Amino acid sequence: MRDDGAVTAWALAARTGDEAAVERFVRATQLDVRRYVTHLSGDAQAADDLVQDTYLRALRSLPRFEGRSSARTWLLTIARRTVADRLRSLASRPRLAGTDDWQSAAEKAQPRGVPGFDEGIALAELLSALPAPRREAFVLTQLLGLPYAEAAAIADCPVGTVRSRVARARETLVALLEEEADGTADPLSVPADARALAGSAA
Repeated sequence: MRDDGAVTAWALAARTGDEAAVERFVRATQLDVRRYVTHLSGDAQAADDLVQDTYLRALRSLPRFEGRSSARTWLLTIARRTVADRLRSLASRPRLAGTDDWQSAAEKAQPRGVPGFDEGIALAELLSALPAPRREAFVLTQLLGLPYAEAAAIADCPVGTVRSRVARARETLVALLEEEADGTADPLSVPADARALAGSAA
């Protein structure tokens, strides 16, 4: 279970150069950061760089962190800006033809046969069909388990907007699940994780 109090305490201790606190802070948050930037950017190939850039920015900013919000919320806000900066940078460059799509890249970069690997790829593919704002709200609240208020702070929008985006994302997932049940969708494209998440909307 996530302990935001401990994570925030480690971040505050890390401000003074406590290396053990820095290590605990990074270990406690790196999975959430990786999942968030991967889904937000839609680019698994870039995840390592985005995670690294996020922590570089965060560690440079730690002396200014005062604990007014949870450290996890503060960190994911930095991750969001990091992804936005990357997307702006990519938009200003010509795209290379013939590059592999993100699924191929993820499959090549990670070991096969690991429990949950195939479902993780399928869930990412399914979520990639959602519009970016809905995907972000869904990932923050349903995959990372953040309260709606914290998700709203990260996404810089009202709580009601987050709730609406999550509800619409669930509607899309339910529609995809119904397509699977009708035999019109590839069963592998709708993993058990998605069934459970969509089912929670009922």
